[in-house]
Amino acid sequence: MKKLLTLIGCFLLAVLIVFFMPSLQNGKGIEIDTEASQGVGMFHQKITGTTESPDKIFKLYHNGELVGILKDRKKLNELLKEVYEENYSEEFPDSSVRLDKDIYTTEEQSRFTYTDADDEIMGYLKDNDLFTIECTAVSFSENDAVYAEIYVKDPEMYEKAMNEYITYFIDPEALVTITSGKQTPQLTTYGTRDVGISISESISEKKSFAKPSEIKKTEEEILEFLKYGEKTEKEYYTVKEYDTVAGVGAKNYGLSATQVMNLNRDKITDVDQILKAGDKLCITYFESPVNIVVTKQALRKEPLYPDTIYVEDPELLKGTTELRQAGEDGYRNALYQEKWINGVLINGVLESSVDVKQPTNEIIALGTKELPNVGTGIFRFPVDNAIISCGWGCYYGHRGVDFQNLYNKWDYVHAADRGVISKVAYHYINGNYVLINHNNGLSSYYGHMRELSPLPVGTIVDKGDIIGRIGMTGYATGPHVHFFIFDTGNMNSRYNPCAGFLPCY
Repeated sequence: MKKLLTLIGCFLLAVLIVFFMPSLQNGKGIEIDTEASQGVGMFHQKITGTTESPDKIFKLYHNGELVGILKDRKKLNELLKEVYEENYSEEFPDSSVRLDKDIYTTEEQSRFTYTDADDEIMGYLKDNDLFTIECTAVSFSENDAVYAEIYVKDPEMYEKAMNEYITYFIDPEALVTITSGKQTPQLTTYGTRDVGISISESISEKKSFAKPSEIKKTEEEILEFLKYGEKTEKEYYTVKEYDTVAGVGAKNYGLSATQVMNLNRDKITDVDQILKAGDKLCITYFESPVNIVVTKQALRKEPLYPDTIYVEDPELLKGTTELRQAGEDGYRNALYQEKWINGVLINGVLESSVDVKQPTNEIIALGTKELPNVGTGIFRFPVDNAIISCGWGCYYGHRGVDFQNLYNKWDYVHAADRGVISKVAYHYINGNYVLINHNNGLSSYYGHMRELSPLPVGTIVDKGDIIGRIGMTGYATGPHVHFFIFDTGNMNSRYNPCAGFLPCY
């Protein structure tokens, strides 16, 4: 009997729950004791009641934290239009506004209704400026992996900035010719011509949304990014009296005159321009997120050096020599294919060459078979593929000529004429250096060598013999040989090698 009464009681309790619980949930009975009833979101929205069937609710989150529950989602759309019209329509015409990337909404089904906090939620979004504006995202990728991205106000603005950046490294007329599928004029004189251009990276554009502070709004801002990426710190040099464009570059990391000009286009329009003392010039070279690859053809006049032929003559005294035939340099026209990246020469490959004038060999009669130690008085360049990175007087106090090997910056250093090694030493300014006494009243100097010459003092060297390697020891901003000629015994009596000694073309 007790079991029967228990079953009847449970049945009546179930009936009461089924028929009376909705009224309790509608607030007509007891208060609902849930966590939500204590207030949810940043504005502590409380449950005001329930509905008979589940309805949509929209929750808005910021950085994963619930801001609040929207009663009328249309208000959010109206807010976005209002913010655009009030704040961005003039600067960003034909655009639109969205919520910040850290803001998101979810749509859920619920039978609860909440207090209205739409105005507070809208105020929170405005007070914290949680909006993004429509723009164009430009992505830079390599091997399908994006490594840099910027937001630009106008894609045409980006195209103009990119075109200007490209003209830093290629002649604008040549650019038009090449991009139209034509060839630039063949070289008829010594110099270079641009024959090809490409960008190493893949660049893509797409519509996106970003914070206004993240968007590049001018060509100048975009150009600055193309030159330096996100790098903002740069080094500057204050021009001194008598400085030249080439001299500023030579004293600062081995920049060329053209590179110094490209870094300071607002101040320098020509590499031969006279500089104004006190001006500040940027000497931090480009660290661009893109690599502009320019292929050039270079036609260069290169010396062909004569051989020295020694002929024994028993009529001459031992240790004496007699010039029977003077040597004379020849030259060839050499055509190189060069690869430049962002204005920096990467390599050069010889395509062809034509010997225009054969060298005349020097013939010397010897009284013995021993190599004479007296110079010919006719000098050769101290490096092969010689170019001048800083000439005599290219900056104040520069009494010498800095020679580089155009295609192999760390190649060998050669004796400019016959003679005897008279000194091998190190100096804190000139680094490792060698002196050669040519035993004809003249000596020659070779500075900044990579390491001390392996040849000991007293070694007899012939013209063209290797005496060490090109370096940048001491005070030097790039690999080169500091070279000059002087009266033996008086190093202050220096002579410019390009003034009567070497054919500096």
